[in-house]
Amino acid sequence: MQLHAMEKVQKIGKWVPHELNDRQMKRRQNTCQILFARQKRKSFLHRIVTGDEKWIYFQNPKRKKSWVDHAQPSTSSSRSNRFGRKTMLCVWWDQEDVIYYELLKPDETVNAHRYHQQLIKLHCALREKRPHYRKRHDN
Repeated sequence: MQLHAMEKVQKIGKWVPHELNDRQMKRRQNTCQILFARQKRKSFLHRIVTGDEKWIYFQNPKRKKSWVDHAQPSTSSSRSNRFGRKTMLCVWWDQEDVIYYELLKPDETVNAHRYHQQLIKLHCALREKRPHYRKRHDN
């Protein structure tokens, strides 16, 4: 194995969502430059609130890291049961911390009515946890 003798290792390339053409890359670069200039002029990034939804398992065991000699095996941990009970976590945060989260019941999903209720609760949590937002958004 000449490659091993040259200290080469085999690696698989990363998957990327899609490749951008030159025009798309230039457009993204211009957008980033505009946002960066805007942030320098008048800070706005601290006002961004974002959210996400994620299925999580009720039982989520932790993997343990261990330092071992090269020939020794690492400590083993059982994997979570991917067919076990799951619930949906809906969470919103800003640059400081989590503002609001909600764990849905196992049989619930997010529909228009649920999302509307979550936005109302997020608005209340935002007013409570970030009172400085209130001055700008009470109108």
